[in-house]
Amino acid sequence: MIVTETKVRVYYQDTDKMGVVYYGNYARYYEIGRTEMIRDLGFTYKQMEELGIMLPARTLNINYIKSAYYDELLTVRTIVDTIPQVKFPIKTEIYNEKGELINSGETVLVFYSSITNKPVAAPKFFIDEMMRMFNC
Repeated sequence: MIVTETKVRVYYQDTDKMGVVYYGNYARYYEIGRTEMIRDLGFTYKQMEELGIMLPARTLNINYIKSAYYDELLTVRTIVDTIPQVKFPIKTEIYNEKGELINSGETVLVFYSSITNKPVAAPKFFIDEMMRMFNC
Protein backbone atom coordinates (compact mmCIF):
# COMPACT_ATOMS: atom_id res chain seq x y z
CA MET A 1 0.00 0.00 0.00
CA ILE A 2 1.18 3.51 -0.80
CA VAL A 3 -0.08 6.39 1.35
CA THR A 4 0.96 10.00 0.84
CA GLU A 5 -0.22 13.16 2.55
CA THR A 6 -0.45 16.63 1.05
CA LYS A 7 -1.43 19.81 2.87
CA VAL A 8 -3.95 22.08 1.15
CA ARG A 9 -5.01 25.49 2.45
CA VAL A 10 -8.64 26.50 1.87
CA TYR A 11 -8.58 29.85 0.11
CA TYR A 12 -11.40 32.37 -0.05
CA GLN A 13 -11.98 31.48 -3.72
CA ASP A 14 -12.73 27.88 -2.64
CA THR A 15 -15.70 28.86 -0.49
CA ASP A 16 -19.28 30.02 -0.76
CA LYS A 17 -20.81 33.03 1.04
CA MET A 18 -20.88 31.06 4.29
CA GLY A 19 -17.13 30.34 4.20
CA VAL A 20 -17.77 26.65 3.46
CA VAL A 21 -15.76 24.87 0.76
CA TYR A 22 -17.87 24.60 -2.39
CA TYR A 23 -18.51 20.91 -3.10
CA GLY A 24 -16.97 21.01 -6.59
CA ASN A 25 -13.56 21.96 -5.18
CA TYR A 26 -13.05 18.55 -3.59
CA ALA A 27 -12.28 17.05 -7.02
CA ARG A 28 -9.44 19.59 -7.30
CA TYR A 29 -8.15 18.61 -3.85
CA TYR A 30 -8.19 14.96 -4.96
CA GLU A 31 -6.17 15.92 -8.04
CA ILE A 32 -3.63 17.84 -5.97
CA GLY A 33 -3.17 14.77 -3.76
CA ARG A 34 -2.72 12.30 -6.59
CA THR A 35 -0.43 14.64 -8.53
CA GLU A 36 1.86 14.88 -5.51
CA MET A 37 1.63 11.10 -4.96
CA ILE A 38 2.81 10.49 -8.54
CA ARG A 39 5.59 13.04 -7.97
CA ASP A 40 6.59 11.10 -4.83
CA LEU A 41 6.94 8.02 -7.07
CA GLY A 42 9.56 9.95 -9.04
CA PHE A 43 7.42 10.97 -12.01
CA THR A 44 5.32 13.92 -13.07
CA TYR A 45 2.20 14.05 -15.20
CA LYS A 46 4.21 16.14 -17.65
CA GLN A 47 6.88 13.43 -18.00
CA MET A 48 4.20 10.77 -18.50
CA GLU A 49 2.56 12.88 -21.21
CA GLU A 50 5.90 13.41 -22.94
CA LEU A 51 6.16 9.60 -23.12
CA GLY A 52 2.72 9.40 -24.71
CA ILE A 53 0.86 8.28 -21.57
CA MET A 54 -2.19 10.19 -20.40
CA LEU A 55 -4.16 9.54 -17.21
CA PRO A 56 -7.74 10.70 -17.76
CA ALA A 57 -10.32 10.16 -15.03
CA ARG A 58 -12.86 7.41 -15.71
CA THR A 59 -14.91 7.70 -12.51
CA LEU A 60 -15.04 9.89 -9.43
CA ASN A 61 -16.99 9.03 -6.29
CA ILE A 62 -17.06 11.48 -3.38
CA ASN A 63 -18.55 11.17 0.11
CA TYR A 64 -19.15 14.47 1.89
CA ILE A 65 -18.98 13.87 5.65
CA LYS A 66 -18.33 17.29 7.22
CA SER A 67 -17.71 20.78 5.89
CA ALA A 68 -14.32 22.40 5.45
CA TYR A 69 -13.98 26.14 6.01
CA TYR A 70 -12.07 29.15 4.80
CA ASP A 71 -8.41 29.24 5.90
CA GLU A 72 -8.33 25.67 7.24
CA LEU A 73 -5.25 23.62 6.48
CA LEU A 74 -6.54 20.29 5.17
CA THR A 75 -4.64 17.04 4.91
CA VAL A 76 -5.29 15.14 1.69
CA ARG A 77 -4.37 11.49 2.17
CA THR A 78 -3.93 9.62 -1.12
CA ILE A 79 -4.01 5.83 -0.98
CA VAL A 80 -3.13 3.22 -3.58
CA ASP A 81 -3.77 -0.32 -2.38
CA THR A 82 -3.48 -2.24 -5.65
CA ILE A 83 -0.91 -2.25 -8.43
CA PRO A 84 -2.62 -0.67 -11.44
CA GLN A 85 -3.05 -2.39 -14.75
CA VAL A 86 -5.06 -0.39 -17.28
CA LYS A 87 -7.28 1.13 -14.59
CA PHE A 88 -5.62 3.01 -11.74
CA PRO A 89 -7.90 3.25 -8.67
CA ILE A 90 -6.86 5.88 -6.12
CA LYS A 91 -8.59 6.39 -2.79
CA THR A 92 -8.62 9.79 -1.12
CA GLU A 93 -9.38 10.90 2.43
CA ILE A 94 -9.46 14.54 3.53
CA TYR A 95 -8.97 15.54 7.17
CA ASN A 96 -9.52 18.89 8.84
CA GLU A 97 -7.10 20.55 11.28
CA LYS A 98 -8.66 18.59 14.17
CA GLY A 99 -7.76 15.34 12.42
CA GLU A 100 -11.40 14.55 11.66
CA LEU A 101 -12.24 12.74 8.43
CA ILE A 102 -14.41 15.18 6.49
CA ASN A 103 -14.41 13.69 2.99
CA SER A 104 -13.54 10.40 1.29
CA GLY A 105 -13.77 8.95 -2.16
CA GLU A 106 -12.15 7.21 -5.07
CA THR A 107 -10.96 8.27 -8.48
CA VAL A 108 -10.30 5.70 -11.18
CA LEU A 109 -7.84 6.85 -13.81
CA VAL A 110 -7.06 5.01 -17.04
CA PHE A 111 -3.65 4.67 -18.65
CA TYR A 112 -4.25 5.97 -22.17
CA SER A 113 -1.90 6.20 -25.16
CA SER A 114 -1.88 9.57 -26.89
CA ILE A 115 -0.28 7.78 -29.84
CA THR A 116 -2.92 5.08 -30.42
CA ASN A 117 -5.81 6.90 -28.71
CA LYS A 118 -6.61 3.73 -26.79
CA PRO A 119 -6.34 2.49 -23.20
CA VAL A 120 -3.05 0.73 -22.50
CA ALA A 121 -1.41 -1.24 -19.72
CA ALA A 122 0.46 0.80 -17.13
CA PRO A 123 4.05 1.33 -18.32
CA LYS A 124 6.67 -1.03 -16.92
CA PHE A 125 8.75 1.79 -15.39
CA PHE A 126 5.67 2.96 -13.48
CA ILE A 127 4.76 -0.54 -12.27
CA ASP A 128 8.37 -1.21 -11.25
CA GLU A 129 8.44 1.91 -9.06
CA MET A 130 5.06 1.10 -7.55
CA MET A 131 6.23 -2.40 -6.72
CA ARG A 132 9.32 -0.96 -5.06
CA MET A 133 7.13 1.37 -2.97
CA PHE A 134 4.75 -1.47 -2.07
CA ASN A 135 7.66 -3.57 -0.81
CA CYS A 136 9.13 -0.80 1.38
